[in-house]
Amino acid sequence: MKPKSPPRKKRAAPARVESTRDLADLQKAVWGLVSQPLSASNRMRPRTRDGRSTAKAVGEIVKPNDRLTSFERLEIYNRMYWFRVLDSLYEDCPGLRAVLGDRRFMRLAEAYLQKYPSRSFTLRNLPARLEKFIGEEPRWTRPHTALCRDLARFEWAQVEVYDGAALPLFTVEHLRGADPAKLKLSLQPYLQLLEVGYPVDDFLIAIKKREALLRGDASNAPTGVRAEKASKVPRPKRERCAIAVHRLNGRIYFKRLEPAACRVLLAIRAGQPLVRALAAGLPARSADGGAAMAAQVQGWFASWMQLGWFCQR
Repeated sequence: MKPKSPPRKKRAAPARVESTRDLADLQKAVWGLVSQPLSASNRMRPRTRDGRSTAKAVGEIVKPNDRLTSFERLEIYNRMYWFRVLDSLYEDCPGLRAVLGDRRFMRLAEAYLQKYPSRSFTLRNLPARLEKFIGEEPRWTRPHTALCRDLARFEWAQVEVYDGAALPLFTVEHLRGADPAKLKLSLQPYLQLLEVGYPVDDFLIAIKKREALLRGDASNAPTGVRAEKASKVPRPKRERCAIAVHRLNGRIYFKRLEPAACRVLLAIRAGQPLVRALAAGLPARSADGGAAMAAQVQGWFASWMQLGWFCQR
């Protein structure tokens, strides 16, 4: 009986590209090497994720030239990729950086991107699962994990508001002939409604003001204001908040909401008719027969209409 020959070691990529499948396999192999995390010294790692020699795997894909080895050539792209995604996440998360400090934040970012690597053509989506990751692996953010989760949600909400869809506005004219008992409203897709345990809006505004001072954007400010550049913004204390993150004339704004107002908006977003949405958010009884509450609700809706939060269904 003829002895079995030892199995051939799997190549990192096809030896020749002769089909679209071969091309896809080559692209996958290149991506696997380019996207693998860097070493502690910010160089390409000597071993791949599955323990193979990186130099050998790269040699199957990239040819050397008269100045660089195959490994050195691909290492350029490996370092470029990681520096770019880390830099993008760094820019998107000023609040998290302020709480953790740069070193701890970068360790968090590297761990996050290893567990949840980019799966999108755009850097925009990098922070999408950061709040989830912080909840799954709180060791990176202790003892400020609850604050960091709120900040991750809040900073991701701003990304979604920035380029989220805007639909045609709902106006008073659209109320004509509507049955009040069945009337349903719709909220703009870009509008983000958050219930958080910390005043992250005030904290982030303070952080951005400090960063503007550090960049020298306030060089004409009074001496006493410029002296504040060196002071850090204190971490916020616990405080339940409801916050709307919205867009107006191309700019992002934060608006505090009363808890009842936020509940009404969340019920509207969930598809509840207006009558049920109001019942879900407002107290059942009021000492003055509801007149004060009715005036308050009228003020809420007037403000929301003016801000363009309602859209046509």
